[in-house]
Amino acid sequence: MIGVREAKKIILDNCTTSKTEELPLVRAGGFVLAKPVYSPIDSPPFDQSAMDGYAFSFEHWDKKNELPVNGEVQAGNCLNTILNSNQSVRIFTGAALPAGMDTVVMQEKVSANATSIIIKDEQISKGSNVRPRGSQIRKNEIAAAKNHFLSPASVSFLSGLGIDTVNIYPNPAISIIVTGKELVEPGSKLSDGKIYESNSSGLATALTMLNINPASINIVDDDENKILDAINKQLSSDIILLTGGVSVGDYDFVTTALEKCGATKLFHKVKQKPGKPLYFGKHGHTLIFGLPGNPASALTCFYEYVIDAISSMTKRIYGRKLKLPLAGNYSKKTGLTCFLKGKTSANEVLILHNQESYMMNSFAEADCIIELDEDKEHFVKGDLVPVRLII
Repeated sequence: MIGVREAKKIILDNCTTSKTEELPLVRAGGFVLAKPVYSPIDSPPFDQSAMDGYAFSFEHWDKKNELPVNGEVQAGNCLNTILNSNQSVRIFTGAALPAGMDTVVMQEKVSANATSIIIKDEQISKGSNVRPRGSQIRKNEIAAAKNHFLSPASVSFLSGLGIDTVNIYPNPAISIIVTGKELVEPGSKLSDGKIYESNSSGLATALTMLNINPASINIVDDDENKILDAINKQLSSDIILLTGGVSVGDYDFVTTALEKCGATKLFHKVKQKPGKPLYFGKHGHTLIFGLPGNPASALTCFYEYVIDAISSMTKRIYGRKLKLPLAGNYSKKTGLTCFLKGKTSANEVLILHNQESYMMNSFAEADCIIELDEDKEHFVKGDLVPVRLII
């Protein structure tokens, strides 16, 4: 049996991020760039007015006489007329400055008639109210570096440069296999000895909240051949999540089925509570997690282990970690890392009731998982403890 830190290191050492995918930019939000993006243009692509007003040549303005107005330029149009250096032109926000003009005076700062203006802006200087060509970015400069997260603002910025496709780290294909003879689908009649199956819905929801749709969900009996068949059918996935059957009971067939399918066991059992029977292995490129069958244990192991593997593969940060002071005292045995369901507030974290691995009512209230160190027995109010946010 290994410790939590060693288990997490083994998982991350076996994660790869070699897969990339080209996506339309409009579908790439929320992903991370696998290749840098270079600007194909200067932005703005021309000297651009930042105001509604009048464009003119600052150098040729004598500051005394009226400036004749010769035409106007709306955004999206260009003025093809050749202007004299002592003329002005009516211009609107976003429009291109005509050749030879370098300054814009706001319309509120002029006295205008039908043919000319008098500038009444004592603070105006050369280049006022103009967005120079390339002032945002120059052609061939890096617009977004490799491993840049594509936020809505990033997508808007790249779209404004004319970019329509990008290379990203895609979501891994993740298959869920739930084992158990006792399981009944919700909505069905509950007969003697049966319980409603909830691991598939909990794990699938956890994945969809990461914007990942499970590739498949299968619920199989506690039968070694059926489990082996279900695993073999999903070995093209990047990650397989199995729940149940990883302990040492007479009907726990998952580990033997994994051995028969050719998976390499990298560890089995971790010094932690809940989730001690956690299994991690590999078959080719496929990562395989054997999660405990108890729903709270399965979800805890998902948040503490699986989510870090997904983060490594996609370069996205999930399950933000921080340290908060405990809201009360707590004691446990040494030798096991404890993962406890918790609730955060502005300045502390509360350990919730009902921490047993089969109980989900407190997990339904939790917004974090609290980690208590393997070697420490007593924790007191105010102790700083690691906290992983889960919502």
